[in-house]
Amino acid sequence: MSAVDLLAMCRIPSVSWYFIAREAQRPGGLANLVAGKTSERNADAEQTLQLLADAHDEMPSHREWVRAALEATAADGIRLTTVLDDDYPANLRLIFNLPPFLFYRGELQHDDARAVAVVGTRNPSPEGLRRARQLAAGLAAEKVTVVSGLARGIDTAAHEACLEAGGRTIAVAGTGIRRTYPPENAELTERIAATGAVVSQFWPDSPPRTDTFPRRNITMSGLGQGTVVVEASATSGAKMQARMALEHGKRAFLLASLADQQAWARRYLDRGAIRVDGLEGIMQRLRSVEAIDQQSEQRRQLTLALT
Repeated sequence: MSAVDLLAMCRIPSVSWYFIAREAQRPGGLANLVAGKTSERNADAEQTLQLLADAHDEMPSHREWVRAALEATAADGIRLTTVLDDDYPANLRLIFNLPPFLFYRGELQHDDARAVAVVGTRNPSPEGLRRARQLAAGLAAEKVTVVSGLARGIDTAAHEACLEAGGRTIAVAGTGIRRTYPPENAELTERIAATGAVVSQFWPDSPPRTDTFPRRNITMSGLGQGTVVVEASATSGAKMQARMALEHGKRAFLLASLADQQAWARRYLDRGAIRVDGLEGIMQRLRSVEAIDQQSEQRRQLTLALT
């Protein structure tokens, strides 16, 4: 079975995309889903298998929709990678709630396994902006891919500083790949796509919604070896991303200035987050691309053994 079959399954309302992504990576995974078989025993698995069975007669029309969408996006220079493909990001394969596919503009590279997400509030202080820029430029100088969410404030500063330093940055959109949000970052989006990548885990024309941005944060956490939070309140999406990084078994880096000012950040230090003063505290904890490859292969072998 193919990427078209994978995406067609995701067209069925209320199925668990994360469950489908996990299952698709197993030998014969998509065929097993069609046959009502799975190696998982949980509510998501049971519900999704039932929904897939109920929608059996609708699958041809879903496949037709997917083929048309892929033809249209390809004509616009938009590319696709799925969990079935070798170029699917290695770091992203290591999390349990990985997206089944990514539409993207630009290039995804093997060395993006050496990546760190830089995130924070949409309403930063001047000092927060300075720290974000300094950190992103430093990571760029060390040939580390800077991942962020294209949002106003800290995210925009991180992307811009990385580009100005000649580095590579990946923007993870909270909308479909054909949309730009916020609209004032349209030119920045083009600059990122020219030298890095803009990725989206949603259907190409999906608008921004309240649920898309938390899902975007999960993927941002997955794409990096860790997440560094520059400045964020207790209600910020950046706080959620730090939590996800811990749940993913990745590094959650909190700048010392943040930990000094925010009670939630101090609590996260007790949960395993790492207080850092700047670039050095992050760099000494990053792993090589080869180490990520080995971990990804070990995960794949474990999946095979459990099938």
